[in-house]
Amino acid sequence: MSAQRACGVAELEQDTPLRVELDGVPMAIVKDSDGEIHAIGDTCTHGDISLSEGFVEGKMLECWAHGSAFSLCTGKPLNLPAYEPVPVYAVEIDGDDVLIDPTVTKEV
Repeated sequence: MSAQRACGVAELEQDTPLRVELDGVPMAIVKDSDGEIHAIGDTCTHGDISLSEGFVEGKMLECWAHGSAFSLCTGKPLNLPAYEPVPVYAVEIDGDDVLIDPTVTKEV
């Protein structure tokens, strides 16, 4: 499979996660305070909670339910109670579109 349109760059607000689903794969897309766009799995590994409802600070996304924070760059949990990482997807920008391949996770 190849990268497909996840959203428009203009749809992303700084430090505000956007939930998208590509081929049944839920993702949280975030434009951080540096303007870099990240895509990580949207489901917290501690519980079945949508990370896109959480809080962004720097290069991390915090789950609103139990406070586990995940690195936007690596997907690794930065604190407990989560101890398993979430997948991270490579992001391509094509003009005004954010493209992601939901079948390929980024090597970190």
